[in-house]
Amino acid sequence: MEYLITALKLIVGLSLLNVWLLQRDKNTKWRGGNATTLSEEFKVYGLSPYMFKIVGGLKIILAIGLLLSIYYTSIASICAIGLAILLTGSIAMHLKIKDPLFKSFPAALFLTLCLIIALS
Repeated sequence: MEYLITALKLIVGLSLLNVWLLQRDKNTKWRGGNATTLSEEFKVYGLSPYMFKIVGGLKIILAIGLLLSIYYTSIASICAIGLAILLTGSIAMHLKIKDPLFKSFPAALFLTLCLIIALS
């Protein structure tokens, strides 16, 4: 079970870092509304540039924390729960603007993985 949880931490942590550090200015089919970048996506949701920075900073910090929790296990639950809260917000934003459900899939998947990590 320990190997599975480690794998989930790697998947979630590296995936979120990829989205927020490498893919944030790239168009994907998962973007909310007709947004082509993460910052545009926040505008579509009616959120300010300040919220973009706060949410992005928190996701990056918590994703790094989740990776560090492979060695420092005491921080795993805090990081996973923090990410789960933010991912719930992501799903809520997709629902708010009436996106097709498939656009919520990555957030829902990572939310599920974070809950598994937090409960392990």
